[in-house]
Amino acid sequence: MKNGTARRQVFRLSRERRVADIMAAARDVFREKGYEDAPMSDIAVRANVVEGSIYRYFENKRDLLVKVIEDWYEAMLADYDQQLSGIRGTRNRLRFMIWRHLKTIHEEPALCDLMFQFLRTGRDYSHTTVYELNKQYTRRTLDIIKEGIAAGELRGDVALRLVRDMIYGCIEHHTWAYLRGEGQFDPDATADAIVDLVLSGLQIRRLPQAPDLADRLERAIDRLEGLAGKPAG
Repeated sequence: MKNGTARRQVFRLSRERRVADIMAAARDVFREKGYEDAPMSDIAVRANVVEGSIYRYFENKRDLLVKVIEDWYEAMLADYDQQLSGIRGTRNRLRFMIWRHLKTIHEEPALCDLMFQFLRTGRDYSHTTVYELNKQYTRRTLDIIKEGIAAGELRGDVALRLVRDMIYGCIEHHTWAYLRGEGQFDPDATADAIVDLVLSGLQIRRLPQAPDLADRLERAIDRLEGLAGKPAG
C-alpha cells in the first residue's frame, strides 16, 4: 500500500513539473512571437516534450495562453497583497496600486498586450478564471477607495465603477502607444499624476478651498498630458 502511494505521488509531481515546464516555455514564446505567430512546436521544443503531449494537459493553444495569463495574475495578486500589507495611508496605498500596474505594463508589454487584445476581447472571457482574477485585481483598488470613504477622507457620492474606469481606463489609454512599440513612459511620474488627478476629485474639502481644488486638478491633468511620449527617466 505504501509503495503504491509513493508511486502515485511521484507520478503526480512529475506531471506538475511537466505542466510547469510547458507553461514556462509557452510564456517565453508568447512574449517573443505573440499569440498567432507562436507555434506549438516551438513551445514543445523549449519545454523538451513531444508536441502531442502538450494536448494531454491543454485543450489547444488558446487554453494554454489562458493558463499562462492565469498563472501570471495569481503571482501578481500574491505580490500585491504582500506589499500592500506594509503600506499605510489612502494616498500611498492607491499610489502603489496604480504604480504597480504601470510598472507591470512597462516590464511585461507583450503579456499585457496579449491580455488586452486577445483574452479580454474573446467571447469566452467572462467565463474564464482570468476574468475572475482581474476582478479581484481591480477590487483591491476599490477597497482602498472604500477605506478612504469610511475614514471620511473621500467622497462617497461617486460610483465606484466610475472611479475604477477612470483609473484603469486612464492607464490603458496612456500606455497604449507603448504597447504598440511606440514611445515610452515613466511609471513613477505617471503614477503620481494619476493619483493626484483621482484624489483631487474625490478628497473631501471645505468650500473655501474650492479654487485650490480646481488648480490642483488642472495641474494634475497638465502633468499627465505632458508625460505622454516623454522618455522614462
